[in-house]
Amino acid sequence: MRILVIGQTTLHWGRLEYGNIGNYYVIDPFFRELRRIFPNDEICTTLQMSSEFMDKYSLIRLEHELYASWEDANYLFKALAEYAIADIFHKTGWCVSKTAYIEEVLKSDIVIDYSGDIWGDNADLIGEDRFLIGLLKDRCAQLMGRKVFMLAGSPGPFENHPLIMPFIHEVFDGFSLVTNRESISQDILKHYGFRTDDLQNLACPSILYENTMSIPDLCMSLSKAHGIPNNIPVGGFTICGWNMVDGPFTKWPRSDEEYIIYAEAIEYMINDLGLAVILFSHSNGFVTQPEFSLIPGRDVPLIKQLFDIVIGRGKVKESMIVFHDQVLRPDETRSLISGMDILVSGRLHGSVAGLTQSIPTVMIDYGHEPKAHKIRGFAREFGVENFVADPSIETSLIKTIRACWDQKDEYKKLLDKKLPIVKQKARKSFDLLRDQC
Repeated sequence: MRILVIGQTTLHWGRLEYGNIGNYYVIDPFFRELRRIFPNDEICTTLQMSSEFMDKYSLIRLEHELYASWEDANYLFKALAEYAIADIFHKTGWCVSKTAYIEEVLKSDIVIDYSGDIWGDNADLIGEDRFLIGLLKDRCAQLMGRKVFMLAGSPGPFENHPLIMPFIHEVFDGFSLVTNRESISQDILKHYGFRTDDLQNLACPSILYENTMSIPDLCMSLSKAHGIPNNIPVGGFTICGWNMVDGPFTKWPRSDEEYIIYAEAIEYMINDLGLAVILFSHSNGFVTQPEFSLIPGRDVPLIKQLFDIVIGRGKVKESMIVFHDQVLRPDETRSLISGMDILVSGRLHGSVAGLTQSIPTVMIDYGHEPKAHKIRGFAREFGVENFVADPSIETSLIKTIRACWDQKDEYKKLLDKKLPIVKQKARKSFDLLRDQC
């Protein structure tokens, strides 16, 4: 069998692997699980991973231009032409012309759309007409008689595409299997009139992420290096542009006033709860010239500004707050989180790294539109919806942190109980795929 993996996660080389750490938490177990189900089959993908990653799972990397292009202004028209070719093929069995993408579809037995939380309006944050192009790619494969599956997604919303809603429904109905990585997406789909009778609400592959090497406890080492006594509990704290009340998430520079709710939360953690606080980034950057190198990601300037604000306010002992500015790989970041007594995370998969290691975790929601339902969806899977803080509500974050700390023992027991169940649901997406093939 030949499997073709496409989707809105077809990004520039390196972004899934070396950028947002959460992307790697997802993509590594995604292909590991595919290999569990299809140990000897050919798997090709437009997702742009490193040669090392491709070798690890015996994948064939295709050009990302098969799925989308940032350089070709006429790409939408080419995708529309492919759709027309597929439509004629569906009606007559005659392939009037071939493109590189159509040839890959014809050579494949099944097609998997892995788009995560960008099968909907959020796709157009990547590029112009990106969602429509992705729909055309899906429908092309469907019309050419291939089984097309959408796995482990958080589809929606669809507010920005009223003119093509009938086509969105047509593509959705054409999937042989759709699995969500949380259940709130089903509510979103129902709101827009989608048929969800056969939909499977499961869990994200990131739940299955495992460190690939043994790493010493970085949190303890970091605390010791900064003179934090062993008997002082440690809280982790990370934010990103999505957590800010004023958008867009890329806005820079930002005024100090925009960080006050976070500064006050850190002061509360230190002064009222007796915690030491480690500020860290859950996102990296990278350069490829003159040679490949990881660099601090886009969250670092925000976190550094927050650190400076807390120090400047003079309300905490400086020895009780640490800004960890070194670049960490996914394994190292997860190891850092593992040593924390409580985690406050504005990055979804930073929260997942806490939850899957039974760390009492406060999840910070998006502060501005377009808001992502995935955060509350993930919280629901673990039964921790009460520990999602809304940054647009002034008192929400401190109240949620206080509740999390007060209930930390019960919280850990809940996570220990929930994790095997959620892991089973994450694997089920791939088990269902096997059953459909």
